[in-house]
Amino acid sequence: MFENLGERLSKAVDKIKGYGKLTEENISEVTREIRLALLEADVNYKVVKEFVGNVKAKALGEEVAKSLKPGEVFVKIVKDELVELLGGDSAPLNTKGSPAILMLAGLQGSGKTTTCAKLANLLRKKEHKKPLLVACDVYRPAAIDQLKQLGKELNIPVYEEGQGNPIIIAKNAITHAKENGYDYVLLDTAGRLHIDEALMEELQKITEEVHPEETILVIDSMTGQDAIHVITGFNEKLKLTGAILTKLDGDTKGGAALSIRHLTSVPIKMIGVSEKLDGIEPFYPDRMASRILGMGDILSMIEKAESVIDEKEATAAAKKMKSGKFDLEDFLVQFKQIKKLGPLENLLKMIPGASKMGLQNVKIDPKDIAHIEAIILSMTPYERKHPEVLKMTRKQRIAKGSARSVEEVNRLLKQFEQMKTMMKKMQNGNFKMPF
Repeated sequence: MFENLGERLSKAVDKIKGYGKLTEENISEVTREIRLALLEADVNYKVVKEFVGNVKAKALGEEVAKSLKPGEVFVKIVKDELVELLGGDSAPLNTKGSPAILMLAGLQGSGKTTTCAKLANLLRKKEHKKPLLVACDVYRPAAIDQLKQLGKELNIPVYEEGQGNPIIIAKNAITHAKENGYDYVLLDTAGRLHIDEALMEELQKITEEVHPEETILVIDSMTGQDAIHVITGFNEKLKLTGAILTKLDGDTKGGAALSIRHLTSVPIKMIGVSEKLDGIEPFYPDRMASRILGMGDILSMIEKAESVIDEKEATAAAKKMKSGKFDLEDFLVQFKQIKKLGPLENLLKMIPGASKMGLQNVKIDPKDIAHIEAIILSMTPYERKHPEVLKMTRKQRIAKGSARSVEEVNRLLKQFEQMKTMMKKMQNGNFKMPF
């Protein structure tokens, strides 16, 4: 969602790097471009004015004037101000209760019920503890069924009492959680099309009854500037402890996300990054600032890989690569692990300088990945371990079995051999970058 803003800001800061000396004139020129980029991204105008003012004041300071590389210092100033705008330090979830109670609130259509399930899934994976989903949205048609279906997909229990009283349901759910050893209770509360007294009164009563550790507002990042009014409205009645921004994989301008913390003091705790049930992650202001400025996000890439890739299998594959015994059977195992990382184009965007390398607009067709897998699966286990035996008749059989062409089979085998050669050179220390 920040791609357009990122490109505009990157061009502005790249321009300042080209100046041997920073003057008030060229600083004003670049900050003007930054101001326009932020306003076009739908960032609140008061926030833009303050942000640009802070950048300009620090850029004209004595430290920058004396620096040997003023352009780089200017980039650091912009990044630091962006981090501050996004909230400074990350705000982790408070899960210290026994059980820890997390109440999710939000307007209809914000993705609250799905986010509730995603969050339960993340907590289970990260902390290796037992979450319980609670259906307190008794008004929206099929809300209970939706939560039960999500719970079934994730194998996470759902507590529900049908169309009962949400306050009593929440209270009974806590008792049930304590009796059955659950570590987290996630309350999926009712939403409305807009903020009204009846909704707020119900949420206040649930809060008074169960005293949640976290009262989190789930908000659609595509809401735009109205997101500020929504958060302010909920915060005045509930005293929010945080917000979760959903649909960050959409094509919205993203300005609301940059304005929320600064204007409401409510920290963004998590972000929804895809529609999949593992598509949620903690929000780190410094990492997001790096992404926006095209500096990449290697830490998030590593964490994503660590969460889905089997360490034993990865270690075994590394040993085989080192010994030169890496075959198509191993390649298939690694391929399946890489698929767990999600859309590969999303990972490419986290690489530092991705936009300059043209990686921002790379589209990887999932069908191409499925074709490679189909070709390998059409081979016998012996053929995967000994690809050198693959002559024309075998290739024709594999092509027919995978519904692909012989040319595609040849291309895959060639790419596999090139990869093996490159790995061998890297192990021997003879590999040189081609640029």
